[in-house]
Order: sequence, then structure tokens, then C-alpha cells
Amino acid sequence: MTPTAPATLEERITRSLVGAAVGDALGGPVEGYSPEQIAERHGGRVHGIVGPWNGEDWRTARPIAPYHKGDGHVTDDTLMTHALVRVYAKVRDHLDAYAVADHLVPDLMTTPRWIPELEAEALPLHRIFLAEKWLVTRIHYGHVDPREAGTGNIVNCGAAMYMAPVGLVNAANPAGAYTEALDIAGAHQSSYGREAAGVFAAGVAAACTPGATPDSVVEACLSLSKDGTRAAIETVCDTASRYSDFESALVPLRQAVAPYDTVGPDYRTPSLGARRPSRIHSIEELPVALAMLLISRGDYRHAVLGSVNYGRDCDSIATMAGALAGALGSETPPDWAKTVAESSRLDLQAPATTLTEVTREIFTRDTARRRTHETAYAELS
Repeated sequence: MTPTAPATLEERITRSLVGAAVGDALGGPVEGYSPEQIAERHGGRVHGIVGPWNGEDWRTARPIAPYHKGDGHVTDDTLMTHALVRVYAKVRDHLDAYAVADHLVPDLMTTPRWIPELEAEALPLHRIFLAEKWLVTRIHYGHVDPREAGTGNIVNCGAAMYMAPVGLVNAANPAGAYTEALDIAGAHQSSYGREAAGVFAAGVAAACTPGATPDSVVEACLSLSKDGTRAAIETVCDTASRYSDFESALVPLRQAVAPYDTVGPDYRTPSLGARRPSRIHSIEELPVALAMLLISRGDYRHAVLGSVNYGRDCDSIATMAGALAGALGSETPPDWAKTVAESSRLDLQAPATTLTEVTREIFTRDTARRRTHETAYAELS
């Protein structure tokens, strides 16, 4: 048997971004429900792309209306991820909070795009959640320093869910990805929401390292994460290490993350302490995504289906798990990718091609900057 060649940079970027979008689309129609509710609704576990929870009544059924979640439609996770890729395409260098203010916010406000869940062309601002609308409110209308604009926002996975491009641009450099994502996310989030953005980007960067494994990805995340985020990842991933299939792990993983999660047992009715800044809490989505990566041994299909069937904020969990598995080199099932691209009217390959070009340009600049620093330091010495 001929050994499989390690995935190239372009392949990892493509598999990560496509994997994130497809995971998002699979998780969308069951977002907000429990594993038990999902199994009851679908006659067992979800094994691929499914239709809207309420069938043809998706336009009016609460609490989902007016979004057509299902049938391969991506959600705001992918809309924001692709928007960030467009910012990289404009800046063509590392980003910071000011890049969010100068490019991402105008993109959300001024450029109509096809919104799959609305089945219409509209401004992305009309689809994104309140935590993302905060960017426009604070930066465009409030004129807040972009580095501090995230302070006061509800703390959730809103910033983390679209940080895969930061990890890919910093491929094999988890510390660099962590630092860059923290700066970018400062415009959007604070506390453990911002921390999760940095750690997720670091995880994607670590997954791009040749020879990386799910265990080495988790180790990289633990080496950088702080406070409740670190504790949650450690606890949840320790639990995941005892399982080799997601079915038996669904309940134990929820039990493991519950002490760090502020939302509470009923995802649709958050607790009074939900989404508030904290040194001891964590978003739920990142630790569970890393856990699914471990349980699946890095296999894309297994990681994403585990994430989807976990329920709760499962479109974001599957987005993160898909991005991580793809960065490790695991491929998205072609039929899933084809259906999502066609149903969402999106070219899933184009953002990856763009980001690969930008990543190479940035590495060339980084190398030149490093050589300049080395020369100056040598003269000082």
C-alpha cells in the first residue's frame, strides 16, 4: 500500500474552509435542540444534510422564522468566515481590530450578497446575530476604539466561529494565530468569548503543522489558553479521551462542559448569568469541537456528525470541528460539499484559493521582516 502524501498548504486551507462551511450547513437545521429532540425529530441520529426542522413551515415557525435552516444552507458562521477572508484579500497582511473597522464592518453594511437562509439577496447585516450587529453599532455608529469595541457585548462564540482564516494564515504557528485572533476579536468580544477566538485560531494553525494529530492540536490549545477556557478544554477533552464514538460521548461531554457553560441546561432559555464576562467560564462550542476531533481521531465525517448530533449551538460546533479536521488534512465528503455549494449558491473553493495566495504573500513578508530584525539584532550584539 502506497503511503498517502501529507496534505499541502493549499489542500489544508481548502479542506478547512470547505469543511467549516459544510459543518455549518449540517448543524443549522438542528441548532438549539438536544440530542434527544434531534433523534426524535429525525428518527435517529442525523447522518447528513437534512431539511428544516418545521418542514415547509420554516418561514413562519417560531423560534426559527424567517430563516430557512437546512437543505444545505450555510448560516452566519460561514457568512462571517467568508467576510473575514475578503478582508485578508484587501489587506494582504496580518489583521488587527482596525482592519475589522476599516473593512469588515463596511462589508457587512454596504454590499448585498445572496443569503441562503433568507433565500434572497440582502446585506449580511440583516442576517447576522445581535452579537455580530454589535460590531456595526459600536464601531460605525458609536465610533469606539476598535481595540475596545468588544467590551460590553454579550459573551458567546460569535467571534470564535469565524476565526479559522486567522489560523490558516498563521499555518503551523499557533502562538502567532492566537495573538492575531485576540487583536481582531477585540473589536467584537471580550472575556472568554475573545479568548476562545484566539484559542480556536491557534488550534487551526496547530492542525496545519506537518505530522499534527488531534492530541497535538489540543496540546497547542492548552499551552496558550487561559482561565476558564483552559480548564474547560482540559476537562472536556479528558472526558473525550475515554470514547471512540460520539454516540456514547454525547451525554458525558455535556456533563463535563456544564460547570464552565453560562447558558444553562435549556439552550433556548439561557440562565440569568448567561453570556456575561467571567474568569472561570468558557463558551461551550470550542471545548466540544476539540472533543469531537479527539473522539473521531481527526476524521472529518465522524467529527462533524458528532458535533451536529450534540445539539445546542451545533452549527458553530460543527463549523469549528470541520475547520480543525480539514486543517489536519481530512476531506469533506464530496457529495456534502456539492450539495451545500449548490443549495447555498456559494463557491466554496474560491475563498480557499484567495486565502492560500494571501497566506503565501504574508509568509514572504514575515520572512523579510524577520531577516531585518535578525540583521538589526546582530548589529546590536
